[in-house]
Amino acid sequence: MKPPQFEYQRALSIEGAVAARAANDNTAILAGGQSLLPTLNFRLGAPDALIDISRIPSFNQIDITDSEIKIGAMVRQRQVELNDEVHQANPLLRETLAHVAHIVVRNRGTVVGSLAHADAAAEMPAVLLGCDGYVEVIGPNGKRSITADEFFRFHLTTALAQDEIITAACFPVLQPGQGWAFGEIARRRGDYAIAGVCVLLDVDGSGLCTNAKLSACGIGSRPLRLQAAEQILIGSRLGEDACKAAGEAALDAVETPDDGQASRAYRAQVLATLVRRNVARAYERAGVPA
Repeated sequence: MKPPQFEYQRALSIEGAVAARAANDNTAILAGGQSLLPTLNFRLGAPDALIDISRIPSFNQIDITDSEIKIGAMVRQRQVELNDEVHQANPLLRETLAHVAHIVVRNRGTVVGSLAHADAAAEMPAVLLGCDGYVEVIGPNGKRSITADEFFRFHLTTALAQDEIITAACFPVLQPGQGWAFGEIARRRGDYAIAGVCVLLDVDGSGLCTNAKLSACGIGSRPLRLQAAEQILIGSRLGEDACKAAGEAALDAVETPDDGQASRAYRAQVLATLVRRNVARAYERAGVPA
């Protein structure tokens, strides 16, 4: 398949990209192109123009503070995966990115591009949601931030306005006492997951879980927080029984009907298993006292 006809525009500045976006109601942003180009080739999208943002210098930056990692719109997934400073600040990102497609795709695909595409089965949207992260956007009316919970509306649908551009994605720096894990099960490595789970725990000095954030991909029309499972974990020392109970509490979160990959019942069992395993792994990583 070939894409429909479109006009190619190269933006050399943020202001130029915003102006090009605002000048036409039917444009698409070209960054890594690993999600966009297949969408065009299958005629799932037909923009009048593609706005190439790859030459905007500030979009290639990764900025790390004591509390936050800001990843620019043109930073490739593989750059983040291999960046040791990012890994030290939030090891959840490297662990998750290792599950995203294949290395050849991660060499070109961008972190922000994956978030903007908003595939309900994709890993990075679930991690942004599970970390309480957010995206920074800019448009003709100025800048604003959109939390992950507000940003992902539906499969391939976000809260981004047609004349706005995502400039960066922001993830937290993990602190001492926080445990983390990401896991998924797919039919083949690199395939979209039947289900995937992101876990972030706060554990105090006595081993008590004081906060839990669990999110999942592949189980609904957008990434979802597993709130019932979270409530079971908070206030517990997360032994085998608590981990199992959290997995069982997640069973009802599955919204995806039977499809070519799995039945809804099987996907629910996969989700429960992933919750149990990854909560235990995150708890161990939090440095639980013996």
